[in-house]
Amino acid sequence: MAKQAGDKDVRKLQLTGGATYTLSLPKDWVTSHGLESRDGVQIDWRPSGALRLTPLDTIEDAKRISLSTSNIPDGALLDHLMGAYLSGTDRIILRFSEDEARRVKRVIRTFQRSTRGFEIEDEGAKKITLIALLNAGELPMRSSLNQMFMQLNSLIRDIIEVFSGEDIQLIEDYEEREREIDSLRFLIERQAGIALDSYKVAERLNLGRRQAVEYSNLARSLERMADHAQQMAQLVIEDEGNTKLSIGGAPLNQIPIWQEAIRTLMINIRTKDPIEIESARIALKSAQDYLSTHERGLWTGRKSANKVLFEDHISESIRRLCAYSRDFGETLLNMLTHEMMITEQVQQ
Repeated sequence: MAKQAGDKDVRKLQLTGGATYTLSLPKDWVTSHGLESRDGVQIDWRPSGALRLTPLDTIEDAKRISLSTSNIPDGALLDHLMGAYLSGTDRIILRFSEDEARRVKRVIRTFQRSTRGFEIEDEGAKKITLIALLNAGELPMRSSLNQMFMQLNSLIRDIIEVFSGEDIQLIEDYEEREREIDSLRFLIERQAGIALDSYKVAERLNLGRRQAVEYSNLARSLERMADHAQQMAQLVIEDEGNTKLSIGGAPLNQIPIWQEAIRTLMINIRTKDPIEIESARIALKSAQDYLSTHERGLWTGRKSANKVLFEDHISESIRRLCAYSRDFGETLLNMLTHEMMITEQVQQ
């Protein structure tokens, strides 16, 4: 007989009144949820064919993690805080010695800039408690993806403007924009992880658990594109406008192709048109091949070494934008194919 979560047992159906089949529930399960006779139990018929039983009046468990700097290697505190965030915890209790207080608070500020919704609930001389104010099911994952895309596209557009003659100050905030994109990606990964643990969060997000994981993959592709946009902005600023590139020539002439393709792919998160998705991926592959050929030809000309290196790095970043966009499109096709799949019962 099943005594706790993870245990299994077999119970036989009983025919009651000639029309209704009944199945007894494990007493330990009923007791653990505080149920009594005539209390309601919700029954969900899952796509897999399984039935899910849930008490109508349930209280979600609050999750907390306790960390101590005495058990964390030097320089690894931020990684542990990020790990706690992505794991889906609601509260982080951090203990430290008094002489570590200044360093710990600096790391916590970095953590808060890198994430969404965590604030200090309580602060003492040797302990700080952080609490999540943003519910994982409140912000739709598609909305976060759209925000990531808009930040990314805005930075690329401003880089083109600078190449066209606009003031370089237009992109001086590139690091702040990248942090914004990173924080959104972390939020999506946190939501995906919580959705895997809690079907209620998945329902509030209006996503299946598999979809939540795929949304996390989409966010990762956008974040990697943002890394290369950030590298381009950094190159332009460090170059101080000394190297001129033509908007109408390689490699910059491939950016409009990327912009049109990624815009099409973003739209198809909702519309799910396989022909449009594949057409965008084909255009991106052509741009990749074009840029690869361009990069090989750079080293056969008479340009100065500095100009060649600058142009090569810019071209490589644009090519990487295309590559990660193709990965984005592949994830969309995977999601679409899964939705089209028909489940049939097979006799064992």
